Amino acid sequence: MMSYSGLKFFLCVLSILSLACLCCGFNPVDSYLIDCGSSSETKVDNRVFLADNSTSNSLSTPKTIFAKSSATVSSSDDSLLYQTARILDGTSKYSFSIQQPGRHWIRLYFYPFVHDSYDMSSAIFDVSTQDHVLMSNFRVKSNVVKEFSVNVTSSSLEITFTPINNTFAFLNALEVVSVPDALITDGASTFNPLGNFQGMFSQALETIFRVNMGGPTILPKNDTLGRTWVPDQDFLINKNSATSVSRINAVKYVNGGATPDIAPNAVYGTATVMNSPEAPGSIFNVTWQFNVDPGYRYLVRFHFCDIVSTGLNDLYFDVYIDSWIVAKDLDPSILTFNTLAGALYLDFVTALTVSNKLHVSVGPSSLPNVQPNAILNGLEIMKMNNSQGSLSGSVPLLSDSSSKKNVGVIVGVVIGGIIAVVLAAIIFMLCRKRKKLARQGISKTWIPLSISGGHSHTVGSKYSNGTTVSIDSNLGYRIPFVAVQEATNNFDESWVIGIGGFGKVYKGVLNDGTKVAVKRGNPRSQQGLAEFQTEIEMLSQFRHRHLVSLIGYCDEKNEMILVYEYMENGTLKGHLYGSGCRSLTWKERLEICIGAARGLHYLHTGYAKAVIHRDVKSANILLDENLMAKVADFGLSKKGPEIDQTHVSTAVKGSFGYLDPEYFRRQQLTEKSDVYSFGVVLFEVLCARPVIDPTLPREMVNLAEWAMKWQKKGQLEQIIDPTLVGKIRPDSLRKFGETAEKCLADFGVDRPSMGDVLWNLEYALQLQDVVVPGDPEENSTYMIGELSPQINNFSQIDTSTAQFEAASVDDLSGVSMSKVFSQLVKSEGR
Repeated sequence: MMSYSGLKFFLCVLSILSLACLCCGFNPVDSYLIDCGSSSETKVDNRVFLADNSTSNSLSTPKTIFAKSSATVSSSDDSLLYQTARILDGTSKYSFSIQQPGRHWIRLYFYPFVHDSYDMSSAIFDVSTQDHVLMSNFRVKSNVVKEFSVNVTSSSLEITFTPINNTFAFLNALEVVSVPDALITDGASTFNPLGNFQGMFSQALETIFRVNMGGPTILPKNDTLGRTWVPDQDFLINKNSATSVSRINAVKYVNGGATPDIAPNAVYGTATVMNSPEAPGSIFNVTWQFNVDPGYRYLVRFHFCDIVSTGLNDLYFDVYIDSWIVAKDLDPSILTFNTLAGALYLDFVTALTVSNKLHVSVGPSSLPNVQPNAILNGLEIMKMNNSQGSLSGSVPLLSDSSSKKNVGVIVGVVIGGIIAVVLAAIIFMLCRKRKKLARQGISKTWIPLSISGGHSHTVGSKYSNGTTVSIDSNLGYRIPFVAVQEATNNFDESWVIGIGGFGKVYKGVLNDGTKVAVKRGNPRSQQGLAEFQTEIEMLSQFRHRHLVSLIGYCDEKNEMILVYEYMENGTLKGHLYGSGCRSLTWKERLEICIGAARGLHYLHTGYAKAVIHRDVKSANILLDENLMAKVADFGLSKKGPEIDQTHVSTAVKGSFGYLDPEYFRRQQLTEKSDVYSFGVVLFEVLCARPVIDPTLPREMVNLAEWAMKWQKKGQLEQIIDPTLVGKIRPDSLRKFGETAEKCLADFGVDRPSMGDVLWNLEYALQLQDVVVPGDPEENSTYMIGELSPQINNFSQIDTSTAQFEAASVDDLSGVSMSKVFSQLVKSEGR
């Protein structure tokens, strides 16, 4: 969630860059427009597409085949471009001289028709540049324009078409045009986790959607950069929830805001707003749904312009991407320096998408004395290239020239022979070493991270900017990359079991039959390096039955790979909603919560200095084949304060919906931030719904706020998972709700420790199992705080026992309070 200070800084940076854009329109240095297959130039509006045989470009292709159709494609202004096509029967390359390096549009026009023996609807081909794959296995059935933007850093741009499966490629028209430097900046905000993305300059982008909210289609002739904007009606989930407004003449472009090159005034001058926001009880979100390709990150650009208010500071609303609040209590007039109807835009980068649907929502703010309303003027969604530099699969890039291929073959044969001999010698030595280790009774074959501590290993050493990861531990093991490849069937995409912000997670099997989960980070960037290092440092120090075990890691070949024990039943989140898994019983849910609490309690107390997880959520609680809970994902973890300090001052990181509001406000981290997040998980376990759901009525969007209202009214049973209705003893539910409520206290000092939480969850389990005679109200007494001396004693035992001896720690983690609670319950029942 972006704060006002962050937004203002972001806009100040944009203001400097936006001065380079002329309000009267951008004049591109490089501009190549080609009507492919045409022997004469074609005029489309104010643009002239040159004949295909002009000297403005160089095309290398095996055959020269021009095709022409007499059919009328459409009544659109660019219909003339679809009358002709260039058939590319073999690998073909367009080369363009670049006068000004920087970002360039690449627009490819396609319309299949039949020419002689070439049925263009059957063509299958790849399209790539020197650095990126734009399309792979592409096949087109109707007219379409594919728009990309790439950052060209050399003096030439090459676009290569490669036919697939003995077919051919074709193209109706082509644009290569310079893009204003300020259009795409290097940075954007992230929200899962909260932070900033840097490195957009190196990204290739594909325009997936460009939408004009509340307005009509905008054609290239009415856009200074030749873009097309489509209406939003087809993307609205509930059309009755929204209405359109138009005040194009009211739009103002101010320094520090957007420019006409960012979006034309026809975009900022129209908007989709809440329908009848003044009606009583009209608290809802307006939501749009878009189809996307899973496994990619997306740049989402929002365009805002307050054309509905009559005065400054009248409009406040929240902005969502999927279930995440990315901008809360947004007031557009503040971000345009107190200018009413000032145009502005905000950029956000998503995590790697798991679903094929992306939702964008706006909804009313929860601020008091604010009229409920929300607005959106325009939206752009751009796909970012993956770690292989591809926007479509992972097609390998072609080499620069055939002559280099020949040299490469000769050198490759010589070097290959040398490598083969060396590898044979290495394999022979490894086999001897493995046999020796086997005789010594050592089952693991990986090289240990450190024998005496303090060794430093290099990530990305084959690059000049390689960075080091220092590990101090005797427990983790470095795994050879070839072993990871073998375990995952060479990273078979069908073996992917999850996708997160760090990268994909694969199911794998080691050569000894051990099932593992393999998390592979982005191998081409330094993003995630800190998380990679933290995960190894933390998990190589701890061994506990309720923490996911790190089996090993790999940092060869600039890789960042973590190998964990495999958790057969996946995430707790997957068993609560959205995955089709069977519903958990109340007892199972309590036991899972108790297991997770034990793991977090150990993190907070089982080491000389507390470890704060910082990303406690249901997706990071994994379940083994027996549904035993284990806490996972320590990439954001941080060591707690020194003994003479109360907190750690640090930048805010975590997941929306679970984030401790006190930590967010003060940027002061304590163990109680984990307690707050765990309290949200408790309500999530009880209600079996997402913690943020923008499709629900406004008062229900935030699970923590909604559940707390019912808890304080003493009617928590009204919102529980329907599958649990009638299956929870009132005393158990009361104790569980009280525990969650305490966890969500506004101030950390008022929250219980994880030890206290653990004690109370054990008590709630006993109340579920034991029939207690007498007044049930007697069992509602808060145990939080009252029982802390006992649990604190266990904390001391935890700390005083050998901190790195797994057996003793596991024994402690299995300590059951059942006898204690049985006596307690009986005594309360008397």
